[in-house]
Amino acid sequence: MDYKDFNPAAALHSAMKPGELDGVNPPVSDSATFKFSTADIMSETFEGKTEGCFLYSRHWNPTNHRLADAIAAMEGAEAGWVTASGMAAITTTILQLCCSGDHIVSSMTTYGGTFAFFRNFLPKFNIEVTFVDITDPEAVKDAVRDNTRLIYTETVTNPLLQVSDISLLAGLARKYNLKLVVDNTFTPMIVSPLLLGADIVVYSMTKFINGKNDSISGAICGPREFIDSLIDVNNGTAMLLGPVLDPLRASSILKNIYSLHIRMKKHSENALFLAEQLDKHGLKVRHPGLPDHPGHGVMKEMMHTQFGFGGLLTLDAGDTETAGKLMLSLQEKDVGYLAVSLGYFKTLFSNSGTSTSSEVPMDVQKKMGLSPGLIRFSIGLDPDIRDTWQRMKESLQETGMI
Repeated sequence: MDYKDFNPAAALHSAMKPGELDGVNPPVSDSATFKFSTADIMSETFEGKTEGCFLYSRHWNPTNHRLADAIAAMEGAEAGWVTASGMAAITTTILQLCCSGDHIVSSMTTYGGTFAFFRNFLPKFNIEVTFVDITDPEAVKDAVRDNTRLIYTETVTNPLLQVSDISLLAGLARKYNLKLVVDNTFTPMIVSPLLLGADIVVYSMTKFINGKNDSISGAICGPREFIDSLIDVNNGTAMLLGPVLDPLRASSILKNIYSLHIRMKKHSENALFLAEQLDKHGLKVRHPGLPDHPGHGVMKEMMHTQFGFGGLLTLDAGDTETAGKLMLSLQEKDVGYLAVSLGYFKTLFSNSGTSTSSEVPMDVQKKMGLSPGLIRFSIGLDPDIRDTWQRMKESLQETGMI
C-alpha cells in the first residue's frame, strides 16, 4: 500500500474491539497477577513461549495490551508497548538498543528531558551522544562512527519546529546499519514514521494522544521482535526497569484516542490560522504550514494531509522579559494558560529557554538558534479562533510587538 493511502484514523478504528459481554468499552483489568491453569503454562509464559497469557502486570496487562494494540494499529506497526511516561518510552528504548561503549547521533534540537538524558545520564554508562543539525544530511553522516548504534530525532523538533526528513534519515540508517528512532509526539496521525522507514517510534501519550492533560503516559511502537525483547524477563528494559503504565490510566487513554483524528484536525486548523495572522503582522512566527518554513516542503511530502500541519507554533518575542509580559497578558485575556506541556484542549504557552528546554546549556541554545524570547504555543481546540486572535492581538499591542 502506498504511504499516502494509509489512513491512521481508519486503521485505529478498524482495530477497535468490543469488551467482554459486548460492552462498548473494555473492562479495566486491575489485577497485578494472573492465575494459570497448569504449572507448565506458567513456565512457558516466563520463557516467552505462550500467546495471550498474562503473568504479571509489569510484563503485560490486558488493558495495557489493548491500548498498545491500538497505538500500533495507528502507526502501522507490528506491535507496541505502553509506559508510565514519555521519558520512560525514550529511556527504555535507548537502553534496550545501546550498551556501554556505544554511540548515538541525535538531533541537537530535542526535548529538554531527552537532551539531559543523552548529555548527562548516558555518559555514566559510557554511551556517547553527538548532537547535530538533523536537517543537514552531511552533518548526520559526518557524526557516524564505527560504534554508532542509532540515529535519534523528533518528527517535528521541540521547540524550534524543525522538520526531520524521515525517509532520508531512514536511508542513512540503513546505509550504516543503524536503527532510526523517532519521537512522533508532536505529530500523531499527521506523520507515520515507521511507514517512512523508521525502526522505532516513541510517544509521550500525555500530549495529543490523550489530549486531556490528566495523566502521564508513553508508548513504543516497532517490530514485534523488538517489543518482545523489551519485555523479556531476563534482559528486557521494560520488564527489569519497571516503567509500567497503570491500567486505569490506560483504559482512560484508550477511550480518548478514538477522538484523536478530530482533535488533530482542529488543533492544526487553529494553529495555521494564528500563524498566518502573526505572519501578516511581520512577527517572527514559525509553523510548518507556512510556505516560508524551511521544512514546509518535506512536511508536505510526509504528512497525511487531512490532519493538517500540527498544533504547534513558535513566536519570538525578542527577549525573556517581553516574552514574560506577553504570556501574562495572554493568560489574563484567557487566550490560554502559561503552562508547560501540549496537546490540551486549551492553548498552552511557555518560554522554551527557561522552561522545557532549560536543561539545554545556554551555549547550546544559542548554537541551535533558540532565542531567549522564543515562546512555544500549543494551540487548543478553540471553537472561534478569530475571537481568540482578537484577544491575542490586544496582548501583542499592549506589549508593543505590533
